[in-house]
Amino acid sequence: MQALVNFFPLGNADTARLDLADGRKVLIDFAAMRCDDDEDDQRCDLPTTLRRDMDKAGRDYFDAVCITHTDTDHCKGFGDFFWLDHAALYQGKGRVKIRELWVPAAAILEENLKDDARLVRAEARYRLRQGKGIRVFSRPERLKAWMEAEGIDFESRKHLIVDAGKLVPGYTLNGPEKVEFFVHCPFGWRQDENTVVDRNEDSIVMQATFVEGGRKTRLLLASDVNYETLAAIVKVSRKHGNEDRLAWDLMKLPHHCSYKSLGPERGSNETVPDPDVKWLFEDQRQPGSDIISPSWPIPVKGSKADDDVQPPHRQAANYHRRITVAHDGEFIVTMEHPSKSDPKPFAYKITAFGFALALAAPMVAGTAAAASPRAG
Repeated sequence: MQALVNFFPLGNADTARLDLADGRKVLIDFAAMRCDDDEDDQRCDLPTTLRRDMDKAGRDYFDAVCITHTDTDHCKGFGDFFWLDHAALYQGKGRVKIRELWVPAAAILEENLKDDARLVRAEARYRLRQGKGIRVFSRPERLKAWMEAEGIDFESRKHLIVDAGKLVPGYTLNGPEKVEFFVHCPFGWRQDENTVVDRNEDSIVMQATFVEGGRKTRLLLASDVNYETLAAIVKVSRKHGNEDRLAWDLMKLPHHCSYKSLGPERGSNETVPDPDVKWLFEDQRQPGSDIISPSWPIPVKGSKADDDVQPPHRQAANYHRRITVAHDGEFIVTMEHPSKSDPKPFAYKITAFGFALALAAPMVAGTAAAASPRAG
């Protein structure tokens, strides 16, 4: 079977589902943002949509669930939707199981968490204590110190930790899954230097590389990092000769099309990117590459939304649109696709000729590619 990369209209929130060639399913973030009491809320009913896909596949679990960081727009509804091993209160019929939970080290170390963020931390800590069903991304010394203080043997669990610059175990291009995940962030050294956890900058950034018919398609999942962290990723990748690990055909924009993921200044009409970030967005993108902005519609110039400090920012979108046109790609906003009045989930099919945008969500019968595949 061919792999699919699925996106969902959730406002300023992230969720992506990767349906792999061997049938495995990997969920990147979970943000059930829709208000059921508001009939005008156009955001996707994420739990229902995912359960429908689970039923179609005849399963009640995800092979992996990656919570890139514990902000609400990346984990809202976690405690209502998933079966959590750490407490019977979060177990029962209808809950979706997680075979392997992926979290940044910050999700384990941060204190004073509330609501779903606290549950992500509790589940991650429980699984780390059990020594199974968990992958922790980066190994700052603070993690080792925390484990020692908790009486958790670090040496017997270090195989569960994935450092930046490494591949996630269990996924290879030569295996039936035909995908590998290269970890760019978080940086262990950065977390040791900071006294306070910075969720966005300590979040998980990965490149997923798919292969079909000998052709590679690369997806860059950039979580919510700002331009300084992106620039640091570029510098580290260049230092180690890993520029190919920043090549991309599909880019999940960081931080909902915020100018802060491009450069220090918003700009009046178009954000000017940091030089290293410019290289990432312009030189590393492949011909015909697409950018996906998981966000509300882009504001119109002069509108009230255009003055909002929160993303999406029109100036950042103008930059992304301009360079996307220059590379014969598409700039797709999740809350604008296929239209602002009726946004729907959508998917990319990974083919031997590149990737192709699907006409409809893959759980709908009769899904077909909307355009000829584009090669990276």
